[in-house]
Amino acid sequence: MKRHSVVFKLFVVTSALVLLAFLVVMAAEGVFFERFYRGTKISRLAGSMESFAAQYRKHPDDEQQVSRQLGEFMNRHDASIAILNREFTQLHYEPYYIDIRTSDGKTVKVVIPTEGTTSEAIPQAAIGDRLTVDGMFMDQLDTIMNPVNIRLSVEATQEPDIGLVRSEGEVTDLLLPELNSRSYNPFYQDTLIDDALQTWRAQTSETRLREGYPVRFEWRDTWSGVEYVVLLQPLANEGKTGPRYMVALSSLQPVGEAVDILQRYVIVLAPLIVVLVLLLSLIFSRMVSRPLLALNRTAARLAELDFSAVPEARSKDEFGELSRHLARLSRNLDQALKELTRANHQLQLDVEEKRIAEELRKELVANISHELKTPLGIVKGFAEGLQDGVADDKKERYLALIVSETDRMNALIMDMLELSKFEVKKVQLHPRSFSLTSLIKRVAESFDQQLEAKELRIELNRSQEEGKLPPERNEVTVWADPRRIEQVILNLLSNAVRHATEHSTIRITLGRGENGTITTTIENAGPSIAEADLTRIWDHFYRAERSRDRKSGGTGLGLAIVKHILELHGSEYSALNTEQGVAFYFTLLDKETQNGGETHDET
Repeated sequence: MKRHSVVFKLFVVTSALVLLAFLVVMAAEGVFFERFYRGTKISRLAGSMESFAAQYRKHPDDEQQVSRQLGEFMNRHDASIAILNREFTQLHYEPYYIDIRTSDGKTVKVVIPTEGTTSEAIPQAAIGDRLTVDGMFMDQLDTIMNPVNIRLSVEATQEPDIGLVRSEGEVTDLLLPELNSRSYNPFYQDTLIDDALQTWRAQTSETRLREGYPVRFEWRDTWSGVEYVVLLQPLANEGKTGPRYMVALSSLQPVGEAVDILQRYVIVLAPLIVVLVLLLSLIFSRMVSRPLLALNRTAARLAELDFSAVPEARSKDEFGELSRHLARLSRNLDQALKELTRANHQLQLDVEEKRIAEELRKELVANISHELKTPLGIVKGFAEGLQDGVADDKKERYLALIVSETDRMNALIMDMLELSKFEVKKVQLHPRSFSLTSLIKRVAESFDQQLEAKELRIELNRSQEEGKLPPERNEVTVWADPRRIEQVILNLLSNAVRHATEHSTIRITLGRGENGTITTTIENAGPSIAEADLTRIWDHFYRAERSRDRKSGGTGLGLAIVKHILELHGSEYSALNTEQGVAFYFTLLDKETQNGGETHDET
């Protein structure tokens, strides 16, 4: 840190001011803290006594309830409390007790006397523990006991003394002095109330208290030397019992100890506080000088052509104005660079798209050239053989092959023309209701020769899994363009026959979906399609077999045409491998769904 920098100057001034404030707080603590502590404790105790008085007036004659309130008050405020009659004599209440349930189901209340009892004589029991109490019953029903010895059952090994009765049972309820919140010996402190009252009555008049005003004074125990605060509060001035008063006695010894310990604590903590003040002052000085540091960092980033995340000072001085100008300049430059980057990225995408399109064009030309070159070569070879008069006995066969290859080229050209119509959206559907079952049977009959050549069989079923078709309906009717659907079935069935193994069955299954559609599935038994090829078989000239085996036939455009026809119908379609081979399926609208449930015969 430079000696003449703004950060250093702020650090020195801030440290001096904070240390001065710390010294002032320490001086004030030594003078005023004890007085504040005493006043706060006495005020809280007086407020609680007023609340106790309000509750007492609701049931002054309920001895059990008053005893419990006295015990809870003493535990909560670390104070001894008693109720006085008109002669300022303590009324007998036993706030501490333990209720135990004996083995015969009887509940015995063990009353803990405040006089002559020490904290060590009472075990720290909890509800559910088992206690053994030796003492004397104080009523005819043997339910209230004055204890002599109280032990946990696991510690009670000796027999009770002569003249004592033993009760053993499970603790169901208790109220004892809480040693973690009461004085060292709360039973001793509770016996000091009479001594404090005698001293007060000997030195002061009782008139103010009898007139209904609370009284406060401090008293010192001559035996222990501990100083106490004594508060007297009127409870009730009417009724058969006459006026009653409440007296509370609380030790002030923790106040002095707390002040002394706090002073020692501050002295021990002073070096750490000084270090913390210096550290915080350094942080504060850097925070205040942040605009200048931000300008320096901004200039460094601009020098490296980094225009992102420039902080903007919010102060209204020259530093703030300069920072805002630099931030605006940086944002503008950053925006320009981002736009240039986006334009460059878009240009790369366009170039890549053009490259892909060019590759597709080359692939299409190569596919078309290949599909036309092979039959043209065959036609040329046979024509030249006929022209040269070679093998006149095979003339008819050559002519038949020339016609076959010509038909193949014609089919390819027709498929290409058909496909181009679909791609330019020039095909219009003419949907109507027709029997899908009859259409499938008619198309299947056209494959009789191929089926006989490979000893195949076509089986038409209705699905038992997808929505069952009504048994009374022998025909499945759909709403679609029959001529286009015939193309779909013809291409899919031709593909199934071409790739089916000999002596197998081609299954055509019709089923009704829950959304009112008819699902047609054509499955053959044969070689499966690689998973990577399942989505590409719908492309132009794509064949699952990498070698273009002419024995399999086909132009490579059939599935592409099927794809366009089904998409125009809004159908769902796909191909998947099965255990036997490959299955193609597509959906069409059911006639009843399209016509609201009405039926029409095919025309």
